[in-house]
Amino acid sequence: MTDPRIDISQLSADERLALIEKLWDSLEESDVPLTPMQSQELDRREALHRGDPGQGRSWRDVLDEIGRGNS
Repeated sequence: MTDPRIDISQLSADERLALIEKLWDSLEESDVPLTPMQSQELDRREALHRGDPGQGRSWRDVLDEIGRGNS
């Protein structure tokens, strides 16, 4: 592992957020294990969806609503 010695205090908020995004994107799914509780919750949600697939909303619809400021 390299040590680039970035002084994050000298970065703008936008630059720090971009750095966080790059760090997050560098991780593999297996690098971020789920807790048993998170895994159970995902299983529960999947079962609800499979039981009534028309009940959910697309992620795009949710993001669009958030962007419009609606709740």
